[in-house]
Amino acid sequence: MNKEKITMATVVGIVCILLVSVMFAQFRTVEETDIEGIEVAREEELRTMIASWKAKYEETSQKVQETNKKINEYQEKAESVEETANLLNEELAQTNMLVGKTDVTGEGIIVHLSDNENKQIEEKDLLYLINELRLAGAEAISINDKRIVNMTEIVSVNETILINTERVTAPYTVKAIGNQKYLSSALSLKNSGYIDIYTSLGKTISMSVEKNIKILAYNSGNNLMKFKYVKEAK
Repeated sequence: MNKEKITMATVVGIVCILLVSVMFAQFRTVEETDIEGIEVAREEELRTMIASWKAKYEETSQKVQETNKKINEYQEKAESVEETANLLNEELAQTNMLVGKTDVTGEGIIVHLSDNENKQIEEKDLLYLINELRLAGAEAISINDKRIVNMTEIVSVNETILINTERVTAPYTVKAIGNQKYLSSALSLKNSGYIDIYTSLGKTISMSVEKNIKILAYNSGNNLMKFKYVKEAK
């Protein structure tokens, strides 16, 4: 029994020594642990993370600025395109008016010509009147609502007057839009004006000044203005 007790006591003593040794080793490890090093490591890690987020923020901010710049460029281009389109539409409308493709209104004069027992109105009388009106600055002219343009032909075929290949008959109503004073003065010059000249020849002619004259667009059936030989020069 004594041997067994001695053996047990010896074993217990060895175990206690081992436990105490382990405890001392742990205390020593804790004492040797560099707390400041850990704190420094964490601080560096945080700095690294902050630097990374800062870089990402700056990159995102730069992308936002670039995107805003592109949006502004697109808006400027869109506005420029819209302005260009408006300008082209205005030029097109102006061109259409000049070539007679649209109805127009404005101040001007109306000249009435009719046949009488002694004299008839001939195509040359109308041609001369048209030339006088153009020289006086008429911007739009019509004869019996037939629009007169640069390509208009006024001819006589078998004692019938054709305008834009369509037959017209007396009485003739010639409308001209332009400065009223210039137009009326050009035709009313004493002895040398159109009205005095042709009245002295026995023709029946009268003129009125109007504030609002409407002249219809050029339209001669299927004979619309088409160029067969003229092409744009390059």
